[in-house]
Amino acid sequence: MPRVEITVPEHLEMQIAQMVEEGEFLNREEAVEELLSTGIKAFKTSGPRDDDDDSGGFEDEGMMGHEDEYVF
Repeated sequence: MPRVEITVPEHLEMQIAQMVEEGEFLNREEAVEELLSTGIKAFKTSGPRDDDDDSGGFEDEGMMGHEDEYVF
């Protein structure tokens, strides 16, 4: 399987770590793989939005008010 290195904001890392600690996932690798897969499936299902603005299909303020989080 190909390896990918990403940098994420600390609050996302904390959320992933919490999900692993709570038993939602076995480890960080499984969590990131599943969360990315789910996001990609959701994006393919809904597709980019056709709004008049040029936001590229992403929410302006992201999820939970963080500008660096996006809704797929």
